[in-house]
Amino acid sequence: MIHIEKFIPNEEENIVVGCSAGPDSMALLHYLIHNRKNKIICCHINHNVRKESKEEEKYLKNYCQKQNIPFEVYKIEKYQEKNFENEARIKRYNFYEQTLKKYNSHYLFLAHHGDDLIETIIMKINRGSNLEGYAGIKEISKQKDYTIIRPFLSYTKEDLLDYDERNNIEYFIDKTNLDTTYTRNRIRANILPVLKKENKDIHKQFLKYSKVLLEYNTYIEEVIKEIENNIYKDNVLDLNLFKKEKTFIQKNILYHILNNTYQNIPNIITDNHINNILKIINSPTPNLSIDLPKNKQARKTYNKLIIKEKEKNPPLSYKVSLQEENIFGSILIKKINKTSENGNDICRLNTKNITLPLYFRNKLPGDKISLYNSPGTKKVSDIFIDKKVSKEKRETYPILVDANDQIIWIPNLKKSKFNSNSEEFYDIILKYCEKEEKNEQ
Repeated sequence: MIHIEKFIPNEEENIVVGCSAGPDSMALLHYLIHNRKNKIICCHINHNVRKESKEEEKYLKNYCQKQNIPFEVYKIEKYQEKNFENEARIKRYNFYEQTLKKYNSHYLFLAHHGDDLIETIIMKINRGSNLEGYAGIKEISKQKDYTIIRPFLSYTKEDLLDYDERNNIEYFIDKTNLDTTYTRNRIRANILPVLKKENKDIHKQFLKYSKVLLEYNTYIEEVIKEIENNIYKDNVLDLNLFKKEKTFIQKNILYHILNNTYQNIPNIITDNHINNILKIINSPTPNLSIDLPKNKQARKTYNKLIIKEKEKNPPLSYKVSLQEENIFGSILIKKINKTSENGNDICRLNTKNITLPLYFRNKLPGDKISLYNSPGTKKVSDIFIDKKVSKEKRETYPILVDANDQIIWIPNLKKSKFNSNSEEFYDIILKYCEKEEKNEQ
């Protein structure tokens, strides 16, 4: 092994090594133990999905005891997500970070090699990414409280296997790496051999390609951050300013925002997500949203874009109390005794013309209201558009219906034919006000 020394911090620093007991990580662990005076900590995750997992953990524990180095292990008992690889990665890095903190270390060494880099870049090209994503795996990756170092990117799998053989290092083979139902494994089995046949040192060309992209990306990020600081504040993207930028800059701004939203977890955001967000931004429709991974949503409301957790809607309906105040989202409805007001914030009803009890519910597809003092009906969705009600608020806006689901009133927006004027008979008066007005008389 050569050139690895440039990555290794001074001898006073503790080094955490992620080790699976496979040939790559065993080569890294062995090399560090026998060539560095740093305190080495072996960090192992038992994914608990193969029968060999228990044996691998036992072997690695004994190996570390013989080498007189700390051995930290985390066994994953159960997986919750359908995306096993994504969940496993999150759990793995969470444990790495715990171990780094425990040993006051700022350096995590991982054994990714040149073949891994080629596979990752091809996957990114196939999936779609941004400039940084297309660069694949970084040799040095700065995190908030630590640095990830991958010193083997200039070596191949064959180099590491040769090192293991020369040093009589025992290791385990994960048979799932041969399962071609996984994209990476198909690339490894079918594409990588063809590339290596053309050029046995193709991994070095990919590494050079990666470094060039990262250099460009570093410059572009500086430009993006400066622009972003002016148009993205308090998690709100100003679309008036955003649309003045070139499409290339727009895409990179969105990638940057989303990467921060997802804490730089790889393989979540794709070109499709970015393009779909741009579609709703450029659409003339003022209120649009699209769903994003992990229960998040990009929501456009007129000239603003917000990326946030999807909100759970309130109950579809609930019975209106004529004795107490009714709160539906941010809207307060209360019964009053008398008023001379006649605006859309007041609803007068004759119980002989409707069927009790009354209910508030969310808007449903196809909802129409028979308008007060006007012939015909109008779609509730059109009323929301006319009144410039944001799409986010539309989903939680209360609509008053009777027991037969006839729309009686859209508070503060429109009254129906069931409304009585102040000179007609009525026995119910309901008043709309914002929730903040709850204590007003």
